[in-house]
Amino acid sequence: LRTMATGHAFRRLARRMLSNVPESTVYGGPRPQEAAAARRVTVTTLRGKHRRGEPITVVTAYDYPSAVHVDSAGIDVCLVGDSAAMVVHGHDTTLPISLDVMLEHCRAVARGASRPLLVGDLSFGCYESSSTQAVDSAVRVLKEGGMDAIKLEGGAPSRISAAKAIVEAGIAVMGHVGLTPQAISVLGGFRPQGKTVDSAIKVVETALALQEAGCFSVVLECVPAPVAAAATSALKIPTIGIGAGPFCSGQASSWS
Repeated sequence: LRTMATGHAFRRLARRMLSNVPESTVYGGPRPQEAAAARRVTVTTLRGKHRRGEPITVVTAYDYPSAVHVDSAGIDVCLVGDSAAMVVHGHDTTLPISLDVMLEHCRAVARGASRPLLVGDLSFGCYESSSTQAVDSAVRVLKEGGMDAIKLEGGAPSRISAAKAIVEAGIAVMGHVGLTPQAISVLGGFRPQGKTVDSAIKVVETALALQEAGCFSVVLECVPAPVAAAATSALKIPTIGIGAGPFCSGQASSWS
């Protein structure tokens, strides 16, 4: 009996000394039950929040660990940004990253985040040639990258046509105006936009054109707060601010 009691005591001690974290968590990353059970955010969810005046949260993530944290925090939208070129790969601009590399980041994020709406950036060079090229690239982001939607930059007529074609193909599109990092060749660097009257009008008109093309949301990056407020007031879809003041429908932050 003494031997059996000693054995039981030893096993109890061993259990206390061992990790009480489930093996699946140790090797697969943290998967909180609350996050896993939460309802998936969709474009319809965002429309509802916008209609009720509730702020929308967006965080850019680039890999599985960051996606798990975004998921656990209850963020609405997880954006796999082409800023990975700078934040992860050490480039000076977003231009060098390819669609194939972006798809690797998308797949990693999709494995880590089950709750937020997943949006993948179309990288420079994969959608400018034609609407057909844009649709083909967007399809890959959903089919191969596991995303729910795509984001594209700019408001030139060709970009508006590309956005419209992608929406007509059945893919949700987030627009992006103001400072568009893929256009730094013509912008002359990472410079705020909308600082003159003409430039401010262009920001608002471009956002309206993207809305007309069918975009479910528009990112406003590095524009003065009054310009962002004007665009937000003019649009019927949510605006997501990046350095654009407090008057947007939501705010985006980058994981770094």
